[in-house]
Amino acid sequence: MTVHGLLVGLIDLVLTLCFLGMAVIGGTFLVLVARFLYDEARGKEDPSAGTPPLADADLPHVVLQIPVFNEPRVVEGALRAACAIDYPRDRFHVQLLDDSTDETTDRAAEIIAELRAAGNDVVHVRREDRSGFKAGACAAGLELSDAPFVAMLDVDFRPPSDWLRKAVPVIVADPKAGFVQARCEFANYEKNWLTRVQGLVLDAHFMIEQRTRASLRWLFQFNGTGGIWRRAAIDSVGGWLDYSLTEDLDLTIRTALAGWHGRFISSVAIPGQMPEGMRDWRRQQRRWSNGFVQVAQRTVGPLWRAPWPLVERLSAIVLVMHQVFFPLCATMIVCLILGAVVRGFSVAPYLPLLVICFVVVTAVVVGMTLPPYLVLRRGTIWRYLATMAMVPPLFIYLAVANAPKIIQTARGRQEQFKRTPKKEH
Repeated sequence: MTVHGLLVGLIDLVLTLCFLGMAVIGGTFLVLVARFLYDEARGKEDPSAGTPPLADADLPHVVLQIPVFNEPRVVEGALRAACAIDYPRDRFHVQLLDDSTDETTDRAAEIIAELRAAGNDVVHVRREDRSGFKAGACAAGLELSDAPFVAMLDVDFRPPSDWLRKAVPVIVADPKAGFVQARCEFANYEKNWLTRVQGLVLDAHFMIEQRTRASLRWLFQFNGTGGIWRRAAIDSVGGWLDYSLTEDLDLTIRTALAGWHGRFISSVAIPGQMPEGMRDWRRQQRRWSNGFVQVAQRTVGPLWRAPWPLVERLSAIVLVMHQVFFPLCATMIVCLILGAVVRGFSVAPYLPLLVICFVVVTAVVVGMTLPPYLVLRRGTIWRYLATMAMVPPLFIYLAVANAPKIIQTARGRQEQFKRTPKKEH
């Protein structure tokens, strides 16, 4: 065989392997779509629906942690929204975990003094350094509280007043529930085309991926905000670890391996914010991708050896590994270009593969985004089609932009936590 033939064969092999890897990830999402539609047809709207409320005398102590770093524009709103939550005052405690180095700290101190004077139990937690970032801040807060349940909110999220009254009974009623996660909404959904695209993707994540995984009792992740942890679950695995940029995923997996599971509530929506510019969105996605890689390197082996049914183990590994889509996609694009070049700038041999890719991508994107769009009544079908059409090219851009960083992280490079700026809406 000639050198040219060997090169063509190698390119085609890598191309095929990348496609198969992406097809496996896409197939997993289609399974979730099918189950979501099945649940909708049965009228099973929420896997935690039907949990009876608790009387005030039976509600447990809850500490609400709000991590913050240099967010002067949103910290006041976060504190006031937290103290507006309807829960017995003698069993509700708020911690502002403030690692800020700017005017956020002074602004927060003023608001906390006002709220404490009004009878709210709010503590301003300051550390000497940012070691461990969010995980370190959460661990420091836990040392100051013995509450059996730990609620968490990012500083830009504004929960409805009945959030805890609806969510706490769900975790109390299930002794092996390590956490309960609420669905996240987004206050700036209609800000621009980028937030609308993110809205489609995040609605798919919460309504189809999270809700369906919870319904099947498969592993699904705590999202870092809008959830409540059982303190016993955190303590049973040694608390928060700070080796990853996605400390919430790491804790989810370690508690699952220890025998805990998560519960999901889609009927409670907690509004937050999405990045409104490409730079901030790319930075956020890169942080999540790198964090998933860091967690996958530590947990894929334990997940494979877990005493779970094979389907459950495979679904968990796909959840942890799905960020590999980005380097696979980037590599596939490079191989398509190289293959066309070495074949005399002919793409004809790749047309069948491109057609299959188009069909699979369309099925996954429409399947994941259209049902939530309709269920949540986000808008007209024409607005959906215009927004949906932007999802594939945006993710191709993200694959090309983030793939090198993901590979570097897989090879051991350490990334610094870079926050996504927020503003009050």
